[in-house]
Amino acid sequence: MIGWWQSLTLARRSGAILLTLIVLTALLGPILVTDPVSQDLGRVLRSPSLAQPLGTDHLGRSMLARLVHALQLSFSLAVLSVLSAAIIGISLGLLAAWRGGIIEAVLTSIADAVMTLPVLLVVLLFSAFAQGEFWSLYIGLSFALWVEYFRVSRASIKATLVSAAVESARMLGFDRLYLLRRHLLPALAPVVVTLMLFGISSAILALAALGFVGVGLRPPTPELGVMMIELFPYYEEAPWLIASPVVTLGLIMLALALLGGRKEMP
Repeated sequence: MIGWWQSLTLARRSGAILLTLIVLTALLGPILVTDPVSQDLGRVLRSPSLAQPLGTDHLGRSMLARLVHALQLSFSLAVLSVLSAAIIGISLGLLAAWRGGIIEAVLTSIADAVMTLPVLLVVLLFSAFAQGEFWSLYIGLSFALWVEYFRVSRASIKATLVSAAVESARMLGFDRLYLLRRHLLPALAPVVVTLMLFGISSAILALAALGFVGVGLRPPTPELGVMMIELFPYYEEAPWLIASPVVTLGLIMLALALLGGRKEMP
């Protein structure tokens, strides 16, 4: 663990620290704050104070409570979607690279077709069947993101299969499970981790964008995009309110970008 930390650049260390703080806030924060949908119409648009560190919104709801729950919701949906996309994409990429032929051709054609569609459009199409539902957004994000894992895993596995190490292992009689565990997955892991960081970033950004235009999760659900569109009419009267979700979203993007480093695609 120490060796891994020392191998990171300053930018990646900064990203790791920032992301850790954000994730801890998302995990532990909901235990410490009040109900994010509880209203107090006698305390609307309050500025930050000791009692309400981020103030209250137009319905008297705690901005801190809503922001913390929004972080938890965004990360839960993003991580679940990215993990599902990674499992599907890597499995299909392994199948295509290992079997080749018509299977590889069909899977590659499907992946190419899906990749031509913007992520937001794909998620929007799925959310149209059940607008504002967690599971429709999850399925849409997973479907939109699996293609990158397929392309990367297919290219990496095909290159590894013709390497000298794998050829030697085959000549020595090692089975496919050994090759997968010993050679294929270790070669694939670093680029998949980077892809997952960028995937989480894309998923959170897509979720916020859909919420902002009113086709994502619905109010009063505490979600960054929903909070932005709800608070936008009050940006002149209480600018600190809309600043909270905007800055939070920016910090998440910054942390994931720093930790992920440069994204390289085959």
